[in-house]
Amino acid sequence: MVDPAQAGAQYCLREYFAELDRRFDTGYDPATALPCDTDEMRPPAGVFLLVALNGEPVGCAALKLPTGGPAELKRMWVSPGVRGLGIGRRLLEEAERRAAESRRTAIRLDSNHSLTEAITLYRSAGYIPVAPFNDDPYADRWFEKQLGPAPNATRGARDQEEIVP
Repeated sequence: MVDPAQAGAQYCLREYFAELDRRFDTGYDPATALPCDTDEMRPPAGVFLLVALNGEPVGCAALKLPTGGPAELKRMWVSPGVRGLGIGRRLLEEAERRAAESRRTAIRLDSNHSLTEAITLYRSAGYIPVAPFNDDPYADRWFEKQLGPAPNATRGARDQEEIVP
């Protein structure tokens, strides 16, 4: 977990927004999307996860933890150059673990049909389609997953890859 204002986090967010702008039919303007400001990505309101590979930031995910509601996954991105290494799945699992530790019973997210790799990942991880729960102008897919109790086991480490604490 890092502060979302940290340089590596900001790099990942810029790359995430640039990729959305390239991939969405209408482009992407973060100013018109539903907000997820830095305070919502800091404890106790949330967390920001950063993945570094050989010391370079290559992925991120934010987890919003609103009071009295399910956790919400936001801003999940993995650099195209390292996709296929399981980094996205590890980010997703870490976000789920942190949501469960925060006593959330569900985690939800919104997505866009053009993000086919992400949607495939979410479905394979047990996320199911649900009715829209927000009015984000870029979202056209909504998913949720029920969470069990927080696991006690720690995750295994991989050579040269880390989720920055």
